[in-house]
Amino acid sequence: MQFGIFSIGDVTADPATGRTRSEHERLKSMVAAAVKAEEVGFDVFATGEHHNPPFVSSSPTTLLSHVAARTDRIILSTSTTLITTNDPVKVAEDYAVLQHLADGRVDLMMGRGNTGPVYPWFGKDVRQGIPLAIENYALLHQLWRDDVVDWEGRFRTPLQGFTSTPRPLDGVPPFVWHGSVRSPEIAEQAAYYGDGFFVNNLFGPMSHFTKLINLYRERYAHYGHGTPEQAIVGAGGHVFVRRNSQDAVREYRPYFAASPVYGGGPSIEQYMAQTSLTVGSPQEIIDKTLSFRDHFGDYQRQLFNIDMAGLPLKTVLEQLDLLGEEVLPALRKEFDAVRPSSVAEAPTHASLLARRGAQPDTQSEEAGK
Repeated sequence: MQFGIFSIGDVTADPATGRTRSEHERLKSMVAAAVKAEEVGFDVFATGEHHNPPFVSSSPTTLLSHVAARTDRIILSTSTTLITTNDPVKVAEDYAVLQHLADGRVDLMMGRGNTGPVYPWFGKDVRQGIPLAIENYALLHQLWRDDVVDWEGRFRTPLQGFTSTPRPLDGVPPFVWHGSVRSPEIAEQAAYYGDGFFVNNLFGPMSHFTKLINLYRERYAHYGHGTPEQAIVGAGGHVFVRRNSQDAVREYRPYFAASPVYGGGPSIEQYMAQTSLTVGSPQEIIDKTLSFRDHFGDYQRQLFNIDMAGLPLKTVLEQLDLLGEEVLPALRKEFDAVRPSSVAEAPTHASLLARRGAQPDTQSEEAGK
């Protein structure tokens, strides 16, 4: 089981002080959180991709390359790469470069995004979101696996005898998760390729995401990749932790109200009752997260958001310390105790390489020592 954190990179005023950090400060704070996450024992750091205010996360590979240079072990991922508005050729190139620089510590999550105006900014039509996601990923999948590609589709110019460079490290493309909030077509796409399926699990009831995961598991088995239980599933979540629950709720309430995604809706108590949001003590975080298995079955990756809505960096780092000291060890122990041996581990570059029986690139192996 992999545990990680993700950041959407929002620039929101701190409701406690009224101060809004600069974009420079926000980007630096994301890097600091990633470095701290590795220090306290998390397995994954992921960043979103947004091209509109109030977000600064417009260039995931640039940010993750910098994090790669500051870390040694943590997997670098996205929480989302916009497969609809990015050119698949550029995605293939950028993430292959990142994969080499990070010595294989890279995977990524494909998604359509949740901001309609982004589409025309990149010359796309939001009404074509699903077809774009399907066609663009089919091309990306081929670019990473075929040395020479001839291709023609609906949404970009044809390719003739094209080779994407650099080639994936050790001939093994980065593992791909397909993220979805509501689209069964994306669950089908993930199942078809035998890729991972990741549910956002932030803004809706568990039952909604359970239906998508069940569909993905059934179709994963249908396409011959394994049993439904062996499908590769990930889930999001959002936590704020203090030593006791009263302090946590009192401190986080104004940040919840100021959030660009929560504010103006149900109360914090209603949100916690109906969604994955958990604001409370370490034990409450543990208990709520363990309950996700009741809805999703055995799964491979759990990501938490911990830095949304103007939280100061000092508070974010305090969250990471508490999670690393008290929450992660308990979650690992409890999930491992009930996990059947038939359930696959979350894929890594090393496990994908071993599955192919390939030999690692000597230089990359030496660089990782």
